[in-house]
Amino acid sequence: MTLVETNAVAGEGYLVTEKLVKRFDDTLAVDEVSLSIGKGEIFALLGSSGCGKSTLLRMLAGFERPTSGRILLGGQDVVDMPPYVRPVNMMFQSYALFPHLSIWDNVAFGLKREGLPKAEIQKRTDEMLNLVQLGAYAKRKPHQLSGGQQQRVALARSLAKRPKLLLLDEPLGALDKKLREQTQFELVNIIEQVGVTCVMVTHDQEEAMTMANRIAVMSKGRVLQVGTPEQVYEYPANRFVADFIGNVNLFEGKLSLDEPDRCAVSTSLGEIHVGHGVSGTLDMPVAVAVRPEKIAISKTAPDNVPCNLFRGRVKEIAYFGSYNTFIVQTSDGRKVKVTEANTSRHDLSDITWEDDVFFWWRPGASVALRD
Repeated sequence: MTLVETNAVAGEGYLVTEKLVKRFDDTLAVDEVSLSIGKGEIFALLGSSGCGKSTLLRMLAGFERPTSGRILLGGQDVVDMPPYVRPVNMMFQSYALFPHLSIWDNVAFGLKREGLPKAEIQKRTDEMLNLVQLGAYAKRKPHQLSGGQQQRVALARSLAKRPKLLLLDEPLGALDKKLREQTQFELVNIIEQVGVTCVMVTHDQEEAMTMANRIAVMSKGRVLQVGTPEQVYEYPANRFVADFIGNVNLFEGKLSLDEPDRCAVSTSLGEIHVGHGVSGTLDMPVAVAVRPEKIAISKTAPDNVPCNLFRGRVKEIAYFGSYNTFIVQTSDGRKVKVTEANTSRHDLSDITWEDDVFFWWRPGASVALRD
């Protein structure tokens, strides 16, 4: 797999943005974003605050007009359509439920505004409440429901109008961690049952990795990489993506060997071997990214490890239940993070503070990054 293959090409897909730009005075909020999203896909815009993801979502909804570029939905350019005409519905982080209305009336509100026949309103509202498993709560008011239940009501209201595109703005941000994790799966199941195309905005990496079919990582208004959660995590396109998604060790150095199926990078730690080429020039600056869970650690030297074997001293240890994290300091002062899974309830590592240790990884467990 090459990194190019993880990026969508505009012109293919159900929802397409073509060189979308948004300026606020002298500030470039969205910088020539071209995306292609398939019908029925759950697509996440992931990035830190101020990266342009919410502005991009608001342009899709029609709340902001692009400075330039096109938005195609089912082949139709919707840039000139006002929000209330677009076949799009947006669910906000606050849910925006009407406190004085029952759950049933909250879900039916948009259908009533459209002037649909009473029988159709009754049918769709009941269907949506049953879909989110809240039919028994139809007569309750929003304050009588939990946060997760309110979130499902907001989703039911968004889906009742049968939009072609569902937009979610930090949909689970108001929930606590445990409820958020539980609700992620519920939300995905409901969206997949309906079959609606969905674009969600989040700054939560775990939320994006759990819910989305594909992720676009954004920074400073630009999309840096598009791919499946596995592609973005295992094959980051550049230093920013590698560092932003999960934990990573980055080793800066210079390219010392470059062949189609392997390369080597000379670093202060030593020479690091990587299981792919970079098509670069020798001595060019390159960073090697290695995830902490890809690194093995031991107090004794391992057998049959021909490369990427280094030594250091344990300076910090953290116990996280399912895994331990070790911070190992090398002779050049670098600190390397290593995680080790606790596969048994009785697992107790024999490694402790100030121990001298060996750590190593396979060439295929690392990625060489030119940018």
